[in-house]
Amino acid sequence: MAVIRTLGRLTLATASLLLLEPAIGQRSGTGTPPPPSGGGKPTGSPGGRGPGSTTTPDTIGNQPNSIPNPIQPIYLSGRVMADDGSALPINISIERVCGATLHIEGHTDSKGYFSIQLGANKIDAFQDASNSSFGDITQRGLNPAGGGFDNGGSFGKNSGVSERALAGCELRASIPGYVSQTVELAMRRAMDNPDIGTILVHRIADTEGSTVSATALSAPKNAKKALQKGYDLEKKKELDQATASFQQAVDAYPKYAEAWFELGRVQAAQARIELARKSFDEAIRADSKFVPPYIQISLLELQAQRWQELADVTDKAVRLAPFGFPQAFFLNAVANYNLKHVDLAERSARRAQELDTRHQIPLVSRLLGVILADRHDYAGAAEQMRDYLKFAPQGKDAADVRSQLEAFEKQLASAPQQQ
Repeated sequence: MAVIRTLGRLTLATASLLLLEPAIGQRSGTGTPPPPSGGGKPTGSPGGRGPGSTTTPDTIGNQPNSIPNPIQPIYLSGRVMADDGSALPINISIERVCGATLHIEGHTDSKGYFSIQLGANKIDAFQDASNSSFGDITQRGLNPAGGGFDNGGSFGKNSGVSERALAGCELRASIPGYVSQTVELAMRRAMDNPDIGTILVHRIADTEGSTVSATALSAPKNAKKALQKGYDLEKKKELDQATASFQQAVDAYPKYAEAWFELGRVQAAQARIELARKSFDEAIRADSKFVPPYIQISLLELQAQRWQELADVTDKAVRLAPFGFPQAFFLNAVANYNLKHVDLAERSARRAQELDTRHQIPLVSRLLGVILADRHDYAGAAEQMRDYLKFAPQGKDAADVRSQLEAFEKQLASAPQQQ
């Protein structure tokens, strides 16, 4: 059918832009977030990071009295909620995880909202946060109305972190007995919109996979240094040099899964697909529970339109991490749709939609719209297409989606006449 062919083209053209990152992450535009309303789900602007993002100009270190990688206030706000809507404890810790290092950045209020400045909370990861004077940091950061940041806050001039220090870092909620979605911080800038939306947490059952490889704990200093250098070079768009640094990291420590993953990611950005696949395979060989390489292999299978292989690798990814990777469910839905396993496709697509709280994968709405239209559920199909246009009004596929929406609405209008 023409709809299927169109869908195949759009997934190839757009998914590579949406799904370069392994975990849920975003880079929002500038501006002030709207104040959170009671019980609502704040959402951030869709976006993502990929190789070649801009960074501080090289000339900064050559200016008189300048400070390389200056520390600037980087604010974040959002909300923590359970994926099943159940009640959560108050004062949930918000953690920044950088490799094997953990920093407690703040806590949620009684409704799950948080407002933090990265690096301002000096609580040690192993200290009882409830006994610290910083325990109410999120309440100080919010005005009494519950919206925006208090410019009169008590953050010191030298508190915070440099943008460079966020390479390889993620933000997550920490609740005993739950696993949290993560937000990538590597490309976060001081002027970005601080609203990162909703972080969902899921009661732990048999989750095996992780977004952070345990092999990082055993990596020697020279391997870690090479990995950090690779991150810095990647930010400057110096991909050849970044590749060399990541290669140095895996040469120094062949079981360094994170370094293998980063090496493969840069190789993929350079269209060195075979080498990238080998690097991702090495990452999995080093740590089979490290989920991000499975996501990147999925993207390679998508680009090659190897639908069965895509279904197989995404099945592994969602078994390892049934909660943290909505893009894995989306790719699984694409694979199953093209394999004509429509029920499986719909199930995975709906799960992707549930987990994608920041609406970073609007294509899932279009896929569901196509599935529902195939079943002559034109009302449901139209609703999904409207959702796509709501979250991606300027998307490359917007014109096609509007045409499909118009066709579905015509079907709905003519339905009474056909009865």
